[in-house]
Amino acid sequence: MTQTTTNPEHVEPQRSVLRHSLGFIRHHIREYGILFALIAIMAFFQIATGGILLKPVNLTNLILQNSYIIIMAIGMLLVIVAGHIDLSVGSVLGFVGALAAVMIVHWGVNYWVAGIICLGVGAVIGMLQGFWIAYYKIPSFIVTLAGMLVFKGLTLWLLAGQSVGPFPAKFQLIASGFIPDPLGGDGMNLFSFVLGVAVAAILLLMAVRTRRHQARSGVADEPFAFFAIKNALIFTALVYMSWLMADFRGLPNVFIVMALLIAVYSFIASRTTVGRRIYAIGGNEKAARLSGINSARLTFFTFANMGMLAALAGLVFAARLNTATPKAGLAFELDVIAAVFIGGASMSGGVGTIVGAVVGAFIMGVMNNGMSILGIGIDWQQVIKGLVLLAAVIFDVMSKKKG
Repeated sequence: MTQTTTNPEHVEPQRSVLRHSLGFIRHHIREYGILFALIAIMAFFQIATGGILLKPVNLTNLILQNSYIIIMAIGMLLVIVAGHIDLSVGSVLGFVGALAAVMIVHWGVNYWVAGIICLGVGAVIGMLQGFWIAYYKIPSFIVTLAGMLVFKGLTLWLLAGQSVGPFPAKFQLIASGFIPDPLGGDGMNLFSFVLGVAVAAILLLMAVRTRRHQARSGVADEPFAFFAIKNALIFTALVYMSWLMADFRGLPNVFIVMALLIAVYSFIASRTTVGRRIYAIGGNEKAARLSGINSARLTFFTFANMGMLAALAGLVFAARLNTATPKAGLAFELDVIAAVFIGGASMSGGVGTIVGAVVGAFIMGVMNNGMSILGIGIDWQQVIKGLVLLAAVIFDVMSKKKG
């Protein structure tokens, strides 16, 4: 008989790699958990709906239906990371949409001018709320709850209880228009597909570049297998989605707006001093102040930014409906806050990513869309969404206890 012996010099490195991988998973379970949750949910509804979910028409509608939620989720992520919350975003969206309708339809203001004014009004609303929260330390829950009631009332007053519309065709293009195809594809928007592939390639190259920089600095803690699988999935998904949408009418205009916002705010949150300081005040405001960070000014900034993005979402929503209604934005703040928490943000602040908030918004959107296709009533849809949100918060609490 022969006895097989294992060289301890080979076993120990393998155990070290395994321990490192398990440790990485434990510390980054939010990031990977929501990504695989989105994949699993989309796969389930793709099978359950008989392939309807990922049909080009439905995929385009999914993006259009959730565009305003994603836009507001980007701003809400910064607010929650800073340790606050904004309950007024749905009402601000409705108010700004009503203001745009009155200016464009009733007063004949040019839609570009009206849009810029509306964005400014949204920023001022955020500043007014942020002023009391940042400098007088009034809880954000109370200030923005008051804002929710105030702007619901102002929307009713501004519209006199009636719907106002329609908007000019060019204004509607922000939500219903598509990128033209200068390449002249036959039955397919080739320019949209090429643009989608280019964006996917740029993101992949940026990820590889960041990985190399981290490796040279000795701070790359993500195992290469995880890095490769994650970025391969993202690249494949972006190219596949670009192909599907190009096969219909191409990339929607609002998709480009969302992509730019995600890129800009991801850079601000992760690569700038302002972004790092927002995370610092959310993690421990007293320690941040002692280190010289002006927490009040940053809090004021996050609410001003939230108001501006809520205004942008209001313009997109009004353009998509082609009318402003007194009930516009009703309960939207709940979907936005749920998207941010499902996307991995912490209730106590200091934790969360822009991409995570966007993934959380898509999880909510895919669930809404899939359950509607399956004919599940709105009553049970609300129950299921509530349970998903509760599960995300419980997961956050339990993972902190384990940590």
